[in-house]
Amino acid sequence: MACLVSGSLAFDTITVFPGRFADQILPEQLHILNVSFLVPTLRREFGGCAGNIAYTLKLLGGEPVLLAALGNDGQDYLARLRGLGISTEGVLVSPDTYTAQCFITTDAANNQITAFHPGAMMHAHEAGLPSRDDIRLAIIGPDGRDAMIRRAADLAAAGIPFVFDPGQGLPMFDGDDLRRFISQATWVAVNDYEAKMLVERVGTDLAGLSRSHLKGLIVTLGDQGCEIWEQGERTHVPGVQAEAIVDPTGCGDAFRAALLYGLEREWPLVDCVALGNRVGAVKIAYSGPQNHPVDRVALGV
Repeated sequence: MACLVSGSLAFDTITVFPGRFADQILPEQLHILNVSFLVPTLRREFGGCAGNIAYTLKLLGGEPVLLAALGNDGQDYLARLRGLGISTEGVLVSPDTYTAQCFITTDAANNQITAFHPGAMMHAHEAGLPSRDDIRLAIIGPDGRDAMIRRAADLAAAGIPFVFDPGQGLPMFDGDDLRRFISQATWVAVNDYEAKMLVERVGTDLAGLSRSHLKGLIVTLGDQGCEIWEQGERTHVPGVQAEAIVDPTGCGDAFRAALLYGLEREWPLVDCVALGNRVGAVKIAYSGPQNHPVDRVALGV
């Protein structure tokens, strides 16, 4: 069984600020914010939510099929994906744009400031679902606005259950847009900040949102684990202690890969997210979103 992974492919430029952002920002001067952070280290990584999810899902033993866009500088990324055995048949290469670029600065408290240039993502809607009959599950991650809308409509029309994971793309959509996405989705996954924005825009609370056709609403809470809402009932799944805290970039994507792995196998949702917590704790001990190993035996899969 294949899993469609729709979302961004990007190059991540990652820097680390050894201090704390909070110590450099004066709250009373936010209206004229002008800050500069000295970042002694810098590296460039393969990233984007779709690429990150596909990387971990493949290592877990899944069969991800990417549906995303690269720019005219994306040949190295294509080669990497193919080398990992990840299907790129749904990857659109846009010749007139750069691949999406993400610039991430992390401070000593693992807070992050991110700037994102969408590049080829703005053409992602030009690609439709791959022509294959073994896709039984999908995830819609942050992507171009038109692409996310098209993905949801196409997957709903095809009868393929999917996780709606708007991530950083959530602010692009108003309440009507979000209600339509939710009506088409089978599961919704957000972090705690996104959850607050989501319920505010759709005009309900998490319990009310989960009392619907949804099979589950997942809210990630960082090192505190996550909570699951099913038909108005909340279940907290504790976090997992990481051996080392090196880089939080891509932890949410690693979690979602594990969520998909469990959903593919029709596990109870609590078991899916428990695996997600374990995988996230592995990822945070490694720099970059696609450099961590996956020991399936140690993870219990």
